Amino acid sequence: MSLCVKNNVYWVGKIDWEIRKFHGDEYSTHRGSTYNPYLIKEEKVALIDTVWASFSKEFITNLVKEIDLKKIDYVIANHAEIDHSGALPELMQYIPDTPIYCTKNAVNSLKGHYHQDWNFNVVKTGDRLSLGPKELIFIEAPMLHWPDSMFCYLTEDNILFSNDGFGQHYASEYMFNDLVDQSELFSECIKYYANILTPFSPMVIKKIKEVLGFNLPLDFICTSHGVIWRDNPGKIVEQYLEWAGNYQENQITIIYDTMWNGTRVMAENIAKGIQNSDSEVNLKLFNLSKTDKNDVITEVFKSKAILVGSPTINRGILVSVAGILEMIKGLKFKNKKANAFGCYGWSGESVKIINALLKGSGFDVVGEGLRVMWNPDSESMAKCFEYGRQFSLNVSV
Repeated sequence: MSLCVKNNVYWVGKIDWEIRKFHGDEYSTHRGSTYNPYLIKEEKVALIDTVWASFSKEFITNLVKEIDLKKIDYVIANHAEIDHSGALPELMQYIPDTPIYCTKNAVNSLKGHYHQDWNFNVVKTGDRLSLGPKELIFIEAPMLHWPDSMFCYLTEDNILFSNDGFGQHYASEYMFNDLVDQSELFSECIKYYANILTPFSPMVIKKIKEVLGFNLPLDFICTSHGVIWRDNPGKIVEQYLEWAGNYQENQITIIYDTMWNGTRVMAENIAKGIQNSDSEVNLKLFNLSKTDKNDVITEVFKSKAILVGSPTINRGILVSVAGILEMIKGLKFKNKKANAFGCYGWSGESVKIINALLKGSGFDVVGEGLRVMWNPDSESMAKCFEYGRQFSLNVSV
């Protein structure tokens, strides 16, 4: 299956309707995904990226229907991660001497993955590759989101092949942004940014400004996952700049796990206090043992403040809470406030542990947190209510 993007540029990828977990178990893909290689048929023919290894043979079978493989003059490897490069070993069996254009770091990554010494050609920002009347311009994009990442731009057609930038895990038979449900699309875009690109936000801003500084016209953004941006592609660029700027909405998110419902009762009464604080804040509440972790991370990304709860177990915290806090630490959120709560029976370390982890992750920890012994009684529930009310008022200042 192929799809004409514009003139002699074709999408030759794979829609993965069934995938529900990405990066092992690290990223949920409720709406599936796509793998988006592109074939450019000018005087010279270039193939940009491939597909995930699982679809290698299918990819080659479909590609042969589009072109004699020996007529591919150049392979462009924007990114060495397996979902981009997985079909390279299968492809290179047919065209072993075809040059592969990529960054220096991509050479190391590709050799590390596949242990092959293909005909690598290292490119840097500003290097050009002639396809005849049109050129590909290469733009290094290290740590967006791997050290090897790069973009490339096709002159005349004004297409930016943006690798993982501006993408989303979203499967649709309608491969263009103006043809899909906009609410679904942007919910997947913000989830993708929050869970994958957040720690690289300063580099996102720098790279976007660098690319804009080239003053290249932009008609299409061809991503590596999800839809192709053809209707006002600048909109997603502007959205990235907003998300990269220590983004937050007027939202407080409560995340917790519980053993015998004590911490759940605390969370729900804290939520009632927030709702009655007159701060007009949006409130979200999630039990971590029952909620997708990437959806939770997306809400943390959107929030100006979070509250994290766990009972004390073996002088520590529940595994689900520890896990989400480890993810939060790696994502390096900025400009957010936080605090902890939890019930306990005898030792009661959970609040102190959580607040230390939050502080170590860059959050502004407001206060010492709230501990309640055993299952909260009416007096303790009133304390939770007031704790939530005061927290909401404090973070709204």
